[in-house]
Amino acid sequence: MDGTIVYAGARPAVKPIDMSDDPACVHAHHGRPYDESLMVGAKNGLGNVFLYIDSGLEGKRFEVPTTPVVMNQAGCWFEPRVVGIEVGQAMNVVNSDPVTHNIHPMAQVNREWNHSQGPGDPPIVRHFTQPEIMIPVKCNIHSWMRAYIGVVSNPYFAVSDAAGKFRIPNLPPGTYTIAAWQEKLGTERQTVTVGPGGAVHLQFVFRAK
Repeated sequence: MDGTIVYAGARPAVKPIDMSDDPACVHAHHGRPYDESLMVGAKNGLGNVFLYIDSGLEGKRFEVPTTPVVMNQAGCWFEPRVVGIEVGQAMNVVNSDPVTHNIHPMAQVNREWNHSQGPGDPPIVRHFTQPEIMIPVKCNIHSWMRAYIGVVSNPYFAVSDAAGKFRIPNLPPGTYTIAAWQEKLGTERQTVTVGPGGAVHLQFVFRAK
């Protein structure tokens, strides 16, 4: 299954981010930073939308991946901004910057934690025990740093790219509700039936608010 996320409305103004409170961040970012909370690309494709199965997999169990998901802090920026992870899978938080960060996932269902990480410190390894859409993440030292973690109980999820495109491969035949979440515009849902070939194309439209 694949598809496209489209933004309907006037293209949002580009908003610069002020990092001047920490000159080391200005130097580390290698370019002028801009707000990425609403990323509208070519042909109004909408990036950083998290897609997941909202219903249709009840009662099914999946093996937990052994490869960790990595969230990097580089240029005083979380990379990626939006990420998915399975329940029980390891998340490695890395600091590639010459400054100290403080990663703070503000979970409601899972355990909230808040951990300082200096330059050269080893990765912070954490696991989530329950599904949760979405967990906002901030750095308590650098107020502009934001990210979001989608915790799901299956491997069928995706994040749209800069052109608004996404792909969820190998989804078994069945009828599903697919949810698409965007940090400023909320959640849209569609019901779809996937046949044996799995060749389904979806389009989600998010309207300006």
